[in-house]
Amino acid sequence: MEKDHILQTIEKVCLVMAKHQDASGAIIDPYLHREHQYSTPYFAFAVGVLLHGGKGDALKEAGIKAMEHATSCVAKGSKSIPDEHGEFFISPLSHALEFYRPHVSEEKYLEWRERMKTPLEKIMQNFDGRINNWRTYAMKGEWSRVQLGLTDREDATRFIEDAWHQHTQRVRIMQDKWHLYQDWSSDPQSLAVEAVGRGNLIGLAMEGYDGPSHKEIKSAIRKGTLTSLLLQAPDGQAPANGRTDNHVFNDVLYQLAFEVLAEDALEHGDKLLAGRYRRAANLAFQSIRRWQRDDAPWEGSFSITKNFFDPGERVGYQPASQWGNYTGAIVQHLAEAWLSRQSEITEYPAPTEIGGYAFKTDDKFSSFFANAGGLQVVANLRGASVPKYNLSWTPLGVIRFSKTNWDARLGPSDGEHDLKAGTPFTLKTTSGDTLDTYRALSGITFGPEWMEKDHWVRISDLAANFQAVAEVHFVHPLLVKFTLHYSYVTGRGGPYFRHDFTITPDFVIARLSTPQNLPYGMTIPLLENDGRTLLTEKEHNMVFTRYQENIDNQYFISLNKEFSIHEDAPSIRSTYGWLKPFRFETEESSVDILVYPKSPSDPAAKDLHASFQWKKNGFSTLLGTVENNMFIGKTAAGGEGKEIDLNGDGTLNVIFDDLCQFVLQLDNGRITAAEADRNVTMNYNGTAYKLEAYVPANIPNSF
Repeated sequence: MEKDHILQTIEKVCLVMAKHQDASGAIIDPYLHREHQYSTPYFAFAVGVLLHGGKGDALKEAGIKAMEHATSCVAKGSKSIPDEHGEFFISPLSHALEFYRPHVSEEKYLEWRERMKTPLEKIMQNFDGRINNWRTYAMKGEWSRVQLGLTDREDATRFIEDAWHQHTQRVRIMQDKWHLYQDWSSDPQSLAVEAVGRGNLIGLAMEGYDGPSHKEIKSAIRKGTLTSLLLQAPDGQAPANGRTDNHVFNDVLYQLAFEVLAEDALEHGDKLLAGRYRRAANLAFQSIRRWQRDDAPWEGSFSITKNFFDPGERVGYQPASQWGNYTGAIVQHLAEAWLSRQSEITEYPAPTEIGGYAFKTDDKFSSFFANAGGLQVVANLRGASVPKYNLSWTPLGVIRFSKTNWDARLGPSDGEHDLKAGTPFTLKTTSGDTLDTYRALSGITFGPEWMEKDHWVRISDLAANFQAVAEVHFVHPLLVKFTLHYSYVTGRGGPYFRHDFTITPDFVIARLSTPQNLPYGMTIPLLENDGRTLLTEKEHNMVFTRYQENIDNQYFISLNKEFSIHEDAPSIRSTYGWLKPFRFETEESSVDILVYPKSPSDPAAKDLHASFQWKKNGFSTLLGTVENNMFIGKTAAGGEGKEIDLNGDGTLNVIFDDLCQFVLQLDNGRITAAEADRNVTMNYNGTAYKLEAYVPANIPNSF
């Protein structure tokens, strides 16, 4: 991706925002019919960056008017700042001063500077009370003002250190297992809001903060951002989970973080990590372009949430989600990403495109990520048991399947359900004890459902009483095996389910079972409308969906001999759009599903199913074979062991002199490259090759 593409995108969005500017310079939200939060300073900053980059001449006067209005609000204090969001004004307006200096009189420039020297206590509405991610905006903003000579260094350092140690910022990120930022505004924590707090701390650290805690802050944001490489979906999306998930600006926050850390890694001589960050940043930018609008008069701007419903319908919105502020957030962070991108960096595949990992986030987030060969599965191990705006933003169960070079919107990614929806019912234990009363069938994830009295109950609706425990069995770049154990958390009864997953680079095998005697099945969510109607169908043993203009397909295929597929439950509207639930049932010992995210060049789903055969310790298909901890595909093979038979003829093609994990690159069945996780000797068709740990070796064509 060319850096200039970012500026072009910013300009298109700002041209739409400028249509909603009033005579005072304020950006007026077209749905609220008033200025909202930080839309005006973010617009002013983005236009300033455009001018700095040699673009945006048609927006110059609008940008100047926005600067005049926003700095005036700051000078008057919090009561004059829209929705008292003063923390959000400080950094963008401070940095924008120098961008506008060539375009205004020196008198006006100096007037703006004086306004931006307004004491922080006057700008912040609740100086001691705002201690979540809002405080990180003030921390970043104060250091921006120090850098530009707008506030006293000692005072700013004192505020930042106090925020870090006394006002909870340190404990939020340092006590997290992976140094992700805990906002403490929902349970489980929001992975969407996580990127906000961590992103501001990235800005603080990388703008050169040199106070007493600077090393600790920088260490935390480096580890947390490294972790977030594994949370990103292969199609570039930020993780779904918690309030404001599946908002377009989430992906921009990831893009910005990756751009900044790419430059940081390059500065420290790690060209490989820098290249991975740059690739991940580009994936995030490519992701948002799917939600760029082409309908007049909004052409060039973005949907707020990841769907194409009219914004007035507020699909997937939280109360703070408005057109003005979150459109502003998109251009603000895109502009920061453009400024951060200083170096030409050679791209290397992002970790999410390669796979070979399975891990659980901190218990406060309770999410699980597994990826083999660029096919990612994401599950929420806990659902939201404490309502936020009467919504559950984190439903229990598997919420995302995604694959490299495939449209993960088809996954689908569920983000919320209405806790007021559905029919009330009372859940009973297996011994007949009465538990709590719930509303049935108001949420949906890829997970178990079962019959309670005369109601089908989905696991996604029982967040207060059920949880999942992830057990990882095997992890390899080409093969990951894990189990989700669903159980009642209080010990008062309720069913137990075991959900076994085998991930390969091309598909997932999911096997659901229970030792208890009760009617149960698998919930299969299909995205059927995201503001545009998808093609959603059922054919004998499978259900599938795709966009009408897209030839990527998501298939869910029954592997049972005897089965039934039910579609009598109503569709549910989630953050992506309308999800149609199917239920797969069988009288066999487990419900077995092949999840097949099909790309255009992949075999037909019917052919894949026809080729499927269970084996004693795995299965075989035309796309690949799994046996124990070995995978053999069309272009790659590998696993853990000392030997492998690549073509299934009973003859060992490869023998290692020690047990190892290994990956083999294949071309028409011939090995062209090999890599192992330790120093070993590989004997391939009678020739010995010495492999150094984690160093790919080319294998010459000698026959």
